[in-house]
Amino acid sequence: MKKQQILFIEGGGDDGYEADKDLVNSLQENLGNGYDVHYPEMPSDESAPDFGWLSQIDQEISEAENDVILVGHSLGASMLLRYLSENIVNKTIQGIFLISTPFWTGDEAWKAGLKLKSDFADRLPDKVPLFFYHSQDDEVVPFSHLDQYKQKISHATFREIQSGGHQLNNDLPWIADDIKSLNG
Repeated sequence: MKKQQILFIEGGGDDGYEADKDLVNSLQENLGNGYDVHYPEMPSDESAPDFGWLSQIDQEISEAENDVILVGHSLGASMLLRYLSENIVNKTIQGIFLISTPFWTGDEAWKAGLKLKSDFADRLPDKVPLFFYHSQDDEVVPFSHLDQYKQKISHATFREIQSGGHQLNNDLPWIADDIKSLNG
């Protein structure tokens, strides 16, 4: 039997790829053998406004199979939203799962390539389940960012986690359960 493909986009920072390996391992463990979590290392092109991530996300989604499940953490989650709201995706997406997602605001030049367009919510793929997860004690992305998404996206499911910090204690049973519910 063919395994369900999941594309996991890491969070940012100098050690984002290494730091998120524990999240990926937890997700794979909680999902079991019927799923295959693909975890590419994202570029760090300081000269690109989006650090080169949108191009890499485009390539990864293009190479993915139909019915792919997308998971993103932190910067990776916000970049998945940006990509999905600004591009036509020619793959069937089974679900989108976003963890500790920053809502970029402000006029700093370095944020220009990260911010969502004002109509982003209207441009997300139709009828694709969309889940947000955010810990109330996130020490990196303020919990209030989740409220920004709640105000913009009415059709998403929002999971407020009481504790676990930015990495959700590197334990993702809620996300695995929600992913499994797509086929149930």
